[in-house]
Amino acid sequence: MYRHTLYPASGNVSVCLVGTGAFGRSLLAHRVPRLDIGIAVDMDAARAAAALRAAGIPDADIAICENAETAARAFAGGRIIATGDLAHVIDLPFDLLVEATGDPEAGARHTDMAVSNGRHVALVSKEVDSVVGPGLAHVAAERGVVVTPVDGDQPSLLIDLVTWAELLGFEIVAAGKASEYDFVFDPATATLASNGEAISVPEFSRLMDLGDMEVETLIAARANAAAALPQRAVPDLCEMGVVSHSIDLLPDRSDFHCPIARITEVPTIFSTRQEGGILAGDRRLDVFHCLRLPGEVSFAGGVFVVMRCRDAESWKMLAEKGHILSRTGDTAMIYLPRHLLGLEAATSILDAVLLKRSSGAPDPTPRLDLIAVAEADLPAGTLLSASGHHHAIENVGSALIPAAPLAADAPAPFYLVANRKLAKPVREGEAIALGHLELDPNSHLLRLRKQQDAIFFNA
Repeated sequence: MYRHTLYPASGNVSVCLVGTGAFGRSLLAHRVPRLDIGIAVDMDAARAAAALRAAGIPDADIAICENAETAARAFAGGRIIATGDLAHVIDLPFDLLVEATGDPEAGARHTDMAVSNGRHVALVSKEVDSVVGPGLAHVAAERGVVVTPVDGDQPSLLIDLVTWAELLGFEIVAAGKASEYDFVFDPATATLASNGEAISVPEFSRLMDLGDMEVETLIAARANAAAALPQRAVPDLCEMGVVSHSIDLLPDRSDFHCPIARITEVPTIFSTRQEGGILAGDRRLDVFHCLRLPGEVSFAGGVFVVMRCRDAESWKMLAEKGHILSRTGDTAMIYLPRHLLGLEAATSILDAVLLKRSSGAPDPTPRLDLIAVAEADLPAGTLLSASGHHHAIENVGSALIPAAPLAADAPAPFYLVANRKLAKPVREGEAIALGHLELDPNSHLLRLRKQQDAIFFNA
């Protein structure tokens, strides 16, 4: 894309990695030539050291450090540091912090610490970005450093694709991503599988192709047939909320349509109702579940943009070359069927350090808040623990609404709600407000959100 220009010919970028989960592990193992990852931080030093060993770094090159003094000596001696606290290494001479913990409170503390010490930040933790990303980027810019989303995750990839389309003058109808896990229908067994779970759905064989069926009827039938499988995931909405900081697209409905769709159906479904689709208007954000047969190509959790076809002859030619148009020919989809986690994060890291440029907007703005909505009656005293791979909260769903400053009676950001206790009960269907929560006055995330509200809302 247009962002990826040539970098200065010399000089490597020194990186401190915080969080050695899936993203961090792939970044460590990939060994990008221009990156020197000399520091790894995790919940404890042993865990960080284990990640370094798994990436092929010899034991002799790893120093497990429990304080700043031992870390400074080992770093000066050319060893790679493994530690359990960013405070032990924040004064070492690195260029950029990769924050990949996925923990909203810890991630806020780490990012704030790095920016305060004049370091660039690649903010992988969308949980943090969704609550305070624009504010962190604003403060970082005042200090002459960059806080950036990261290539390899869908927000950065989609921002890049949309801005590319806008640069070329395309009229955007919709944009979004495929969900993390495909819906795979096997006609031989009449089962539909997603994320390791399979259900018997014999009727799905007649729902596999759109044909001339009415779009909303087909989408509803597929959703009903697959009702036993999850069709909404907090991370999907969270990532699109992060996208909204950088590009002016909004959801058609607060919890998204999330249709189960074949790849070839995307530009038909994500068209306006006047064009035979499901959208009430243009410039909409959404997510779809990639429906395919075993052995068919996957969307791989990639990103897409649906654009209007203004020149029928040009798009007729492009359709003949394999590009995907809607069945009316009014819209077309351009897509990137990939998100490679840490394997492609280097472009954002190099952009931030060598070019002082974010992979998102240079001046991100809070447009949408990801909020928490009770899916059951929640009594006072309930711990809203965010757990699992998706950092979801039991009996709590999510929605995207226009961003607003914090208020006791207003919906609170989902990841500000996470891991806190309810001081008051919440009824099923009710958004969880700040006034429902037991708040820690020492919370970094809460302080940074109030700072962001002051910057953008004069609150």
